[in-house]
Order: sequence, then C-alpha cells, then structure tokens
Amino acid sequence: MEDTKTTQRRNPSRKECEDIIRRILMTEVLEKGTNEHFKTAADFMKYFESLYPASDSLTKQVQRAIKSLAMPKDEHGYFIINKTAGQLDQDKELSSLLKKTNATISSLEECETLFLQTEPDYKDYLMQLLEESVTFADKYVTIVNTSGGLLFYTKNKAQLSILLDSLLHRA
Repeated sequence: MEDTKTTQRRNPSRKECEDIIRRILMTEVLEKGTNEHFKTAADFMKYFESLYPASDSLTKQVQRAIKSLAMPKDEHGYFIINKTAGQLDQDKELSSLLKKTNATISSLEECETLFLQTEPDYKDYLMQLLEESVTFADKYVTIVNTSGGLLFYTKNKAQLSILLDSLLHRA
C-alpha cells in the first residue's frame, strides 16, 4: 500500500508563498508593464490551487504571505511589487511637487556646451548673477557649477561665447 503522505503535496511555507507571489507579480509587470489582476490574496488562489490541494490552510498561508509582504497598492487597489510603501509615498510627494512647479522635461541633446573657467571662491556668486541677468536669460538652457568653473548648456554657443567674451574684455 502506498503511503498517502508521500503522494500528497504539502502546502507551501509562508516564505515559499511570498516567493511565488513575487514571481507572479514580477511576471505580470514585465509582460504588461503593470499589475492589472491582483488586488487580494484570493486573486492568487487559482494559481496556488493548480499546484497544491485546495484547503483552508492553503488560503490562510497565502493570506499570511500577502500580509507579510506588506505591498503597497496603486490608486485602483492593485498590488505594487517593485516599490515599498515608503517609495510610493516619496513618488507621490515628487509627483505633487513636479505638478505644483509646472516642471517639464527638456532634452539636452541639441545643446552645445561652453565652459567658463573661473576662481572657485566666486563661482557661486557669478552663477547667481548670471541666473538673475536679463541679458543672459535666453542665452543658455542651464548652468552647472563644476569644480573648475561654470558649464553652460546652450542652443546658441556662438552667441553665448561672444557675449561672455565681450564682458571678459570690457575695460
């Protein structure tokens, strides 16, 4: 007679359930870009019941695993696998601030660079004056404070160079 314990698959541990849930969600995110199916432990049961005998203890183990993972949920209630609750809070704060400040994305691919070498003690003040200058307002996209001076990203390198040069050689 065959021993029924050896032919019957045991329920997975909580840790095994956590690993399976992570794999399911990562696969979902990699294939679809986002989780659009899993909101509760019950949503995972079909998968677990295909591998293990359906039972109350299996359901409880999956519920424990979900609770232990402490995954945040998106605005539609779906689990977010690749972020912690803290990261989600940071993302919400960043999103809010980006909207509040009317932030936009600009590519620097079409910009040229121009480096203005200057004394380290005066770089910060010089940068402030350049940023406040009406004359320079439309001559650069951004200025980066570097170890040896100021690095300009500009769409009109020749015009910026002439303007800086004229100020450098002014008596």
